[in-house]
Amino acid sequence: MKLNEVRQMKSLALAYMGDAIYEVHVRDYLIRHHYAKVNDLHQAAIKYVSAKAQAKVLREWLDSGILDEEELSIVRRGRNAKAGSVPKNTDVMTYRYSTAFEALLGFLYYAKYEQRLQELMQLAINSVEKGRQ
Repeated sequence: MKLNEVRQMKSLALAYMGDAIYEVHVRDYLIRHHYAKVNDLHQAAIKYVSAKAQAKVLREWLDSGILDEEELSIVRRGRNAKAGSVPKNTDVMTYRYSTAFEALLGFLYYAKYEQRLQELMQLAINSVEKGRQ
């Protein structure tokens, strides 16, 4: 896929892929860090992939200024995307920020910015880990 095509993709499609990529990354991280039981893995993963956790991470990134202009543009588009519904367990703004987080990861994936994708996913994990202490 050409970069221009990726830039024109719908934010919710980017978020759909970003959600899957981040989920796999988190699962891999947890398995490598000795979570053995499936239920333990699931409970641990929730702490990383919940809308609340993703929104918190994105807000940290926005406050710290680590995102470039193109990434900020993707985040704005993702945050403003109109989803059909909002899950019961979160508020609208948290859901929008988590969608923006996922859209950014989806964009980086399709744009083939693999190093940046890995960097941001690791920063997200580090942020969640820091918050758990």
